[in-house]
Amino acid sequence: MRLWPYVRPVRLRLGFSAVVAVVASCMSLLIPLVLKWMVDGPVTDHDPGGVWLGGGLVLLLGLLEAGLFGVRRWLVARPLAGVEASMRAALYRHLQRLPVDFHDRWASGQLLSRATMDLQILRMFLAFPLVFLVVNAATVLIGFGILFVQSWLLGLVLLVPVVPLMILCSYFEARYALAARRAQDQAGDLATVIEESVLGIRIVKAFGRHRSQARAFRDQAQGLWHTEMRKARLLSDIWAVIMTLPELAIGAALVVGVLQVSDDKLSAGTLVAFLSTALALRWPVESIGFLLAMSNEAGTAADRYFEVMDTPQADTDGRRTDPRDDGLRMEGVRFRYPDAPAGTPDLLTGVDLHIRTGETMALVGATGCGKTTLTALLPRLHDVTGGRITLDGADIGELPVDRVRELVAVAFEEATLFSATVRENVAMGAGPGGAGEEEVRRALAIAQCDFVQRLPQGLDTQVGEQGLSLSGGQRQRLALARAVVGSPRFLVLDDPLSALDVHTEALVEAALREVLRHTTALVVAHRPSTVLLADRVALMSGGRVTAVGTHAELLRDSAEYRYLMSGDAGRDGDAGGDGGERDPHGASRDDAHDDPRDDLDRDPHGDPHGDPREHPRGGAHDDRRHEAAGLERSEAR
Repeated sequence: MRLWPYVRPVRLRLGFSAVVAVVASCMSLLIPLVLKWMVDGPVTDHDPGGVWLGGGLVLLLGLLEAGLFGVRRWLVARPLAGVEASMRAALYRHLQRLPVDFHDRWASGQLLSRATMDLQILRMFLAFPLVFLVVNAATVLIGFGILFVQSWLLGLVLLVPVVPLMILCSYFEARYALAARRAQDQAGDLATVIEESVLGIRIVKAFGRHRSQARAFRDQAQGLWHTEMRKARLLSDIWAVIMTLPELAIGAALVVGVLQVSDDKLSAGTLVAFLSTALALRWPVESIGFLLAMSNEAGTAADRYFEVMDTPQADTDGRRTDPRDDGLRMEGVRFRYPDAPAGTPDLLTGVDLHIRTGETMALVGATGCGKTTLTALLPRLHDVTGGRITLDGADIGELPVDRVRELVAVAFEEATLFSATVRENVAMGAGPGGAGEEEVRRALAIAQCDFVQRLPQGLDTQVGEQGLSLSGGQRQRLALARAVVGSPRFLVLDDPLSALDVHTEALVEAALREVLRHTTALVVAHRPSTVLLADRVALMSGGRVTAVGTHAELLRDSAEYRYLMSGDAGRDGDAGGDGGERDPHGASRDDAHDDPRDDLDRDPHGDPHGDPREHPRGGAHDDRRHEAAGLERSEAR
């Protein structure tokens, strides 16, 4: 019934194919009646012409049966391929609208197997088992009607195995369904192992982990193999019983029938027709085993498919509030992940922050304080569990998700690209209206993506899966270009320059200043050079914003901020918020090699001469920046 909305558009062809299949099966049931006429008529009367006529009728009925089954296949092939395609498209659309925490919980291989293997099983079920469960049932009913008309006693003999077969099929169905579900889940896990090995092939090779990956694959594959063998054993057991019991019943009917013929209670032609009809019914009965097996696999495939489809989507509706020119506000924002252990504190415990329209705010804090999580709340990748966030006075919880993501552009620290051209990857950030050639080139210029011109096909070069054909810095610059191409009203940058060398970083910072003049921005910063892009700085600690001020003010008034900017804390590179191994002061040992004091020994923009006249903003801003840099050097010492 849950498949019905997808099947409804092809219901006429599917129903007509079932009718055609029933008619084709009836052709095989007419052949015994022709044989009865031949035995009791031309054969008994020694009439060769009648035998040739009967043989011609049998041949004609066989050809009609074959032709009708061919028509049935033609009727369902194309429509059911369309049903599979529409279900796959619906699943893909639904996955795009599911919240990020769903994708955090689900393995990609499990989703991939539901979109491919499970839907293939459902298409096969609709094309064959569903139709033939109906066709075979109709064939058996018509066949037994013919049998009882010929001899009710022999018909009763053939009905003896029915009750044992029903009990055995019920027993088989319960166990096979469990094995089928386990096999499909294991196939999804195996797909995850393969996908991770392929995407992480550089790490696997660099660390010589091919043997451990091979063991992981072998363990998963062997588990799936054992489950498939259990399915095969169950199927072989039930099929052996289904084939044996009807054969015994036909043998018993033959003995009884011969005795009746010898006593002149039954004609030889009737016995031949009866046995021929019984043999014609062998296939509908014997096919019950694998039809039930395929139906159970389809049932578990449907369960797996609708398990995803039943997951509630992120709220894409809602009402709009009247916006006012108010910038970005966070009021008492609290957040905890849905799968966080009970009793643990919230990750964000009440964030209050106001970024005025046109202002750039840097967000600084130690590893694990919740910076990246906070940036994920702005485009509603996660929804707040308390408090609210407003964009120009409109609560993002009351705005449609699509509208929020038109307003807010994001560049994550981990730059993810798609198997598409450079142009397509950058234009993806332009929203529904798209981006023209001029906008794409402007964004590439801002992000200092001059390397694009040296690619084989320029903007039309395919960057490969995950963009692995490019360096880390090139991927990060393309991701930055994607964030700024649509001239967003609100811009969120999560350490956007971490993979750049100092010279490229200085060029990108200079271009970014012009972009930041015309947008409201929140920039997660880990080093002083990035902090100096901002008008003000917010310090996060313990899931809250504990201080807000200019860079110089926080250096003067906050010991924690001085500690973070001095370099002793190491660089916060944890995108997930849980951090690496930390020293007693909260510093991450994983990042100790990256010392922000290296940035203090040069001009924050990479200029060896430190001439403020050469920087885009110049004037008082540069004086303040050099004053802050000198204070930083003093604090670092």
